[in-house]
Amino acid sequence: MTLPHKVSPVPASDLSVGLPLPDGELICPPESIFDAEDVARKIAEAAKTCEDNATLRAEAVRVLRDVQKSGRAAIAEAFARQPFAARPLTRAYTYLTDGLVRTALHVAGEVLHPLPNPTQGERIAILAVGGYGRGEMAPFSDVDLLFLTPYKITAWAESVIESMLYMLWDLRLKVGHSSRTIKDCLRLGAEDFTIRTAMLEQRFLAGHKPLADELDRQLRNELFKGTGREFIEAKLKEREERHHKQGERYMVEPNVKEGKGGLRDLQSLYWIAKYIYGVHDVAELVPLGLFTREEFDTFVQAEEFLWAVRSHLHLVTGRASEQLTFDLQVEVAERMGYEDRAGRRAVEIFMQRYFREATQVGELTRIFLTKLEAAHVKSEPLLERIFRRRRKVKPGYKVVHGRLAVADPRKFLSDKVNLLRLFEEGLRTGMLIHPDAMRLVTANLHLIDDEMRNDKEAQRIFLDLMLKHGNPERALRRMNELGVLSAFIPEFEPIVAMMQFNMYHSYTVDEHTIQCIINLAQIERGELVEELPLASSILKRGVNRKVLYVALLLHDIAKGRPEDHSILGAKIARKVAPRLGLNKKECETVEWLVRYHLLMSDMAQKRDISDPRTVRDFAKAVKTVKRLDLLTVLTVCDIRGVGPNTWNNWKATLLRALHAETKRALETGMEDLNRANRGAEAKKALREALSDWPKADLKAETSRHYDPYWQGLNLSTHMEFAKMLRALEASGDPGAMEIHLDPDEDRDATRACFAMTDHPGIFARIAGALALVGANVVDARSYTTKDGYVTDAFWIQDAEGHPFEASRLPRLTQMIHKTLKGEVVARDALKSRDKIKKREKAFNVPTHITFDNEGSEIYTIIEVDTRDRPGLLYDLARTLAAANVYIANAVIATYGEQVVDTFYVKDMFGLKYHSEAKQRGLEAKLRKAIAEGAERAAS
Repeated sequence: MTLPHKVSPVPASDLSVGLPLPDGELICPPESIFDAEDVARKIAEAAKTCEDNATLRAEAVRVLRDVQKSGRAAIAEAFARQPFAARPLTRAYTYLTDGLVRTALHVAGEVLHPLPNPTQGERIAILAVGGYGRGEMAPFSDVDLLFLTPYKITAWAESVIESMLYMLWDLRLKVGHSSRTIKDCLRLGAEDFTIRTAMLEQRFLAGHKPLADELDRQLRNELFKGTGREFIEAKLKEREERHHKQGERYMVEPNVKEGKGGLRDLQSLYWIAKYIYGVHDVAELVPLGLFTREEFDTFVQAEEFLWAVRSHLHLVTGRASEQLTFDLQVEVAERMGYEDRAGRRAVEIFMQRYFREATQVGELTRIFLTKLEAAHVKSEPLLERIFRRRRKVKPGYKVVHGRLAVADPRKFLSDKVNLLRLFEEGLRTGMLIHPDAMRLVTANLHLIDDEMRNDKEAQRIFLDLMLKHGNPERALRRMNELGVLSAFIPEFEPIVAMMQFNMYHSYTVDEHTIQCIINLAQIERGELVEELPLASSILKRGVNRKVLYVALLLHDIAKGRPEDHSILGAKIARKVAPRLGLNKKECETVEWLVRYHLLMSDMAQKRDISDPRTVRDFAKAVKTVKRLDLLTVLTVCDIRGVGPNTWNNWKATLLRALHAETKRALETGMEDLNRANRGAEAKKALREALSDWPKADLKAETSRHYDPYWQGLNLSTHMEFAKMLRALEASGDPGAMEIHLDPDEDRDATRACFAMTDHPGIFARIAGALALVGANVVDARSYTTKDGYVTDAFWIQDAEGHPFEASRLPRLTQMIHKTLKGEVVARDALKSRDKIKKREKAFNVPTHITFDNEGSEIYTIIEVDTRDRPGLLYDLARTLAAANVYIANAVIATYGEQVVDTFYVKDMFGLKYHSEAKQRGLEAKLRKAIAEGAERAAS
């Protein structure tokens, strides 16, 4: 709509009045955020000089953009100086946004589209809704607006809204808006809980105030009144769905807004409180008896911290980013002033605080919701109330709204051991513990002293919580969240909410421990027989359960310290196990399990199990089948407890093989591990499998390979190579090569077999070809025959850690052929692909290279522990080949961003690398290759 000639002049005072200061302090002076008088003056001057609407609107946007830029800069600068001042920050962004929105309405309604004598229907009120209505804004929060009109929207109101929105969009604000009458609001609010929640937080910004007041009155009397129960249930359902989508609060890359224990959970509490009790501040819940003063202080602290984290996230990324990814965790920790301390990185200290606050949010939610139940607001499903049968509670307890409560707090506290008995009673009856009982426990943790820790009854109860009721997770998690676990075992306290800053672990250390115990309980209940046949059969045969549970509880207790956590953990276990009531022999076994809890995993994943020395060394370490069984179950639970996708058939196959070989060695003697014996068995199996072959061909095949070949591969791979070598000989072409890719379902991998005439560097070229097709090598074996061929077997997976789909194998084979023939140069082609992702750059993985001449009878074992990237194996293999190192096999173990590549090698004369000078020379070359590759990957 264009004005006839000039824009109507507007006095500056019309705008500068009406930008009220928010309740509470701002992070910097209001005039440095939004100087309303100065803006009003500039708009008034523009109105005098601009000839038409389009020019004036552009000028108004320019004025507002300048003040928006300077206001945001002032807030960010002040926040950098006070990185935890989240409340003043959110109010400051709200104050700035209010100024922009009010000015936009003033320009649209008073200057561009003036209406000297509006009718009753030509009224408009602008309301802030949602988080903006609550007055809580992060740097890049949405601006949610409700344009309220008395009746159907008029042409004048439409013009005002349109002009106003164009101005706000030009300011790059993310505006969510709706135009409604009061009647629309009531109808839509009744149908949609999201709309109802947004309107619950409506706040008048500008326009016709009586209209906004009328909406407020009608919402309270006609929509909110008497519908508390359905609102609560909708919010709780929404919360459950959100948590399911976002993952647990213990996931190491949490969503600060939507995740469990995040800001949305705190907001849900506030929404419910406001809906039911009409409160305007969480502090009002204290006199209502819903929170104690301490709980309110906890709420404020958690909210302040989470808002600070979220705001730093927005400022770091320059957008509304809510996911605390690894790379952002480092930046946010730095912005908030965290520093490295006692062997721990600043980011780990910051994230421990984050997870502790998230846990507190969970506790507050539980307390609040149970209080609502007590007020008969939250309903219980009818069928559950009718059919649920509860066990009768023991004396001293009572049932309050289906939860276990304490009958007489004073009497309860007269016996310290009751602080543990409460959890036992909860498991025995299957009831959840009432928040009042939880409050009583947390307020009296000081009663858990040395006297109680050494009490025989307390020790029995604690062990029974893990061993007797079939659900140790529930008791341990609740005890951990309430601080009882770390009060009873003070050595556990440092690992509560401790994050391990790497991509391998999905959980905090305490949650990982609980996940391990969950796995053990599931195996015991027979729930994982198909998935874990070995561990299930060991538990079925019977082991010392007490030892196993205590060892799992303590296995990572020394994490986060400068020393080796296995060695220090064993020392801690030596003190803690007797305190839990274990006898001397049991304590020794627990100590041994904690000390060597990584041994089986390392042997299986970083060493060649087919090498007799590997099994012999492992058997010497475990000594007995009983210890072997205990360690096997502990290892399975430990790996599965790392994260939801860590366990796979590959690891299962390795552990099963190591257990079987070691058990055989322990039961029948070490001589059974003799290479010759096992080679004879393998040759016999091949003869039987290829019984249709002529005897001469069979003899040629069984005599052309050296001993390690027969021990290192299974029968199906021996058969595959026999056929490939036969085909090569038949071809008569010295340059021919055979490549066969097949799914190996038992190992969750694709087996890639290569046979060709032997020549130097072939292993490295194959590694390069596989890297080019995006294959991750998990195991590789290279054998030369007595008649000049090479047989290399690689087990590969795709980027997600799965076997390649059968449909992709022909194309992969074709691309590998091209690379091996030299049509594609791997070194050049990898340059563009060998990159480290942005979120992974924050990890600091130092390189360690070790030489071991004892772990194998005939090879030197070179172990390279460093940062993983797609072309690493190729770079290492190429470097070794250039130094005339013969690689017999490579074992690759990946732990998130860290990889351990183990090479079994000999020199060009078939000897081990005993000379320290040669070892140092090789190490220098490998380090150079790693450094150059890392530089390329980071660029």
